Amino acid sequence: MKNQQNSKVWFITGASRGFGRIWAEAALERGDKVAATARNVTSLAALKEKYGESVLTLELDVTRPGQAATAVNQAHAHFGRLDIVLNNAGYSLVGTIEEASVEDVKAMYETNVFGALAVIQAALPLLRKQGGGHILGTSSNVGHVTLPVIGYYCSTKWAFEAIHESLFAEVKDFGIKVTIIEPGAYATEFGSEHSLKFAPGMEIYSDLKTQFFGRLKDLEKGDPNATPQALFQIIDQENPPLRFNLGSQNLPWVRAAYEERLALWEKWDAVSSSAQALSK
Repeated sequence: MKNQQNSKVWFITGASRGFGRIWAEAALERGDKVAATARNVTSLAALKEKYGESVLTLELDVTRPGQAATAVNQAHAHFGRLDIVLNNAGYSLVGTIEEASVEDVKAMYETNVFGALAVIQAALPLLRKQGGGHILGTSSNVGHVTLPVIGYYCSTKWAFEAIHESLFAEVKDFGIKVTIIEPGAYATEFGSEHSLKFAPGMEIYSDLKTQFFGRLKDLEKGDPNATPQALFQIIDQENPPLRFNLGSQNLPWVRAAYEERLALWEKWDAVSSSAQALSK
């Protein structure tokens, strides 16, 4: 266990299950303190029972900005500081671009994008006043590439990545660090009914979705319990990376995608350049 004088204080959204729960418990095990949040605070009772005063459990629905601000400020007041602010809450909408309703897409953005933004905006004044901190966000390998059937989910991660990249440049002079965590396929509860919402299906996409889910089923999934030590290496760095691939599968896939994009842009570069004209 770490020296208590060197322990970090975490604020984690979506701490009831999956990566959020695993990372919260691992942080507590190493001697850190954690403000663990979830929509249903009773789902965090076991953490409180086991770790006592080292953990503060808070109810937080990230789609309610006022509640996000209250939870962040309450956690900061309780522990006296926040070193790590980890946005982990999120879910996926399963459905093709044609199938999913605008209302369902908006609802997912409320959690995956605007919910994270509410937490970030609430935390920034506190981190700036205390002279620093580290904002982490759980994105995905589909923050760089896309897949059919979950295209809207992919789009939330592309937006998530852009927001954090801009944030990185905006707050570095305040001593605030930013890291995007990009997991590949892991055997978490992300595929459960709690983390997936299904759009009404259309028969014309049945074969596509059968193939898609077949490929997902055959994916080799990593053990989420193997991830905490890698995450700790990132947060303990003086100069942590803006982006961090979690797992071994991402880099080959992303590298191939960017090579394909570059080749396509270069193929059409003459036509692209012909559209450039100096304004008078």
